[in-house]
Amino acid sequence: MKNGKETPPNTLTPKVRCAIYTRKSTEEGLDQEFNSLDAQREACESYIASQRSEGWVVLPDHYDDGGFSGGTLERPALRRLLQDIEDRCVDCVIVYKLDRLSRSLLDFTKIIEIFERQGVTFVSVTQQFNTTTSMGRLTLNILLSFAQFEREIIGERIRDKVAASKRKGKYMGGMPVLGYDVDRLAKKLVVNPIEAKLVRHIFKRFTQIGSATLLAKELNQQGHRTKEWVTKKGTTHAGVAWNKMHLYRMFNNRLYIGEIVHHDQHYPGEHDAIVPSALFDQVQSILEQNCRVRGNKTRAKTPALLKGILKCGHCGGSMGPTFAKKNGKTYRYYLCVAASKNGYDSCPVRTVAAGEIESAVMEQLRAVFRSPEMIAETYRAARFQEREQVSALESERMELEVKLAGNLVQTEKQEFQSRVHEINRMIRGLDKHALDELQVAEALNQLDPIWDELFPAEQARIVQLLIERVVVNPDGITVRFRLDGLSTIAAEFEADEEAANE
Repeated sequence: MKNGKETPPNTLTPKVRCAIYTRKSTEEGLDQEFNSLDAQREACESYIASQRSEGWVVLPDHYDDGGFSGGTLERPALRRLLQDIEDRCVDCVIVYKLDRLSRSLLDFTKIIEIFERQGVTFVSVTQQFNTTTSMGRLTLNILLSFAQFEREIIGERIRDKVAASKRKGKYMGGMPVLGYDVDRLAKKLVVNPIEAKLVRHIFKRFTQIGSATLLAKELNQQGHRTKEWVTKKGTTHAGVAWNKMHLYRMFNNRLYIGEIVHHDQHYPGEHDAIVPSALFDQVQSILEQNCRVRGNKTRAKTPALLKGILKCGHCGGSMGPTFAKKNGKTYRYYLCVAASKNGYDSCPVRTVAAGEIESAVMEQLRAVFRSPEMIAETYRAARFQEREQVSALESERMELEVKLAGNLVQTEKQEFQSRVHEINRMIRGLDKHALDELQVAEALNQLDPIWDELFPAEQARIVQLLIERVVVNPDGITVRFRLDGLSTIAAEFEADEEAANE
C-alpha cells in the first residue's frame, strides 16, 4: 500500500480451465450416494487444488459417462467435452487414469490430436502423465509412435484381406457399375437385366461407329444416363449425361466379362458376365488402334506457343493444341477440352485457329513492351519481389546465427556457417542488381525488335513467363499478364548486357 492506494501485482497468473472427465464401464453401483465416478472426480479435484498456484481452476460442468465402454468414442459426455474443447471453453483435461479416456490406443491418439489442435493439455493424476511437462510430452510421443505402428499393421491386414478376397473372385465394394446391383446381405454383384441390355448395346454400338464421343452424344440424345445408385445411408446419386470418359472406363472394366481385378491381375469373379469375351476383346482392339492414331498425331505437331495458358471463356476449361490435315496440308488449332469430351455442340467456342490466336496474343504482348504504364507497374512489382527475397534471406540468416550461438557439433557448425556466407552473397547480389525503372523500360524495349529472330522454343519460354492466362470468348480474347515474369525478363536482359561488357 503506497499513499493510501493499493499496489497492483506485478504479474497475473493466467487461469487454466480444467475439465474433469470420468467413466465407468457398467452401471453397477452408480445409484450409490458415493460411487466410482464421484471417487474419480474427487481425486482429480484434489490434484487441481494442488496446482492452484499455477492458476488451475475446476470447471463446474460434469463430464461423466456411466455405463459406457472405453473401447468406443460414442459416449455422450465425451462428445460434449470434445465439443466444448472445439469451442475453446477448456484449457486442460483431467482424468483419474488413462484408460478412463479410452481403452483403444488408436482412439486415444484421435482424442489427443483434437487436444493438440486446440492447445489443450492432458493429465492423468494417478500415472504422472502430464503433457504440460517435457516428460509427459515424451511419453505421449512414444504412445503416438506405437499407435502409428498399430495403424500400419491394421492397414497391411486390410490390404491382405482385400487381395485374398479378390483372388477368390469376391466383390469388395465401391460404386456399382451400370449393369449390376449390389446384394448387400450376400455382398455380391447381381445382374440388373434392363441395365445389362443397355451395356451390351453400348459395347456393340462402339464396334460399329468406333468413336466414344459420337457414341456419348447418341446415348444422351436417346435419353440414357449413367448409373443411378443409393448408398448404405440412403443417399441417392442420380445418373448424369454421358461423356467419352464414362465410356472409356466402361470399356476397360473387366467386371463385364465376369472377372475381378486387383492391381494388374484379374481373377474369375463370383458374379455373372454380361458382355461376351469376344465382344470385349473387339472393343479393346479398336481402343488400341485409336490410341496409336492419336499418339502419332500428337508427335507430328509443332510446339504450341499458348499451350497450358489458353482457356475457354465458355466453360473455363483448358484449350489444348491439335491439328487436322486436308489436301496434304496441316492446319493447327486449339481445341476446348470440354468440347472434345462432350461434343462440339456443347461449346460455342470449340476451336480457334492456332496462327490467328497466337498472332493476336503477340500483338498485345508486344504492345506491352512499348507501354510506359506497364513498364512502371513492372518496376514496382520487381522492387517488391526483391524486397521480399531480401527479407526472407535476412530472416533465415538470423535463425542460423541463433543456432550458431549454441552448442553444435563441428559438422553442423560448418554447414550453418556456409549457408550464412551464401545468404550474404545472395543479398549483396540482389542489392547490386536492383533494377530501376529505366533499366526495366530499356530491357522490354529491346525485346520487341528481336522477337521475330528468336527460336520458337525461346518464344514459347518467354510467353510462359509473361502471360498467365489467355481467355477465348466468341467475341474476342482477354490476356492476363504476369508482372513477376516481366521483371524476370528485364533482369535477364540486364544480366546479359553486363556479361557482354565484361
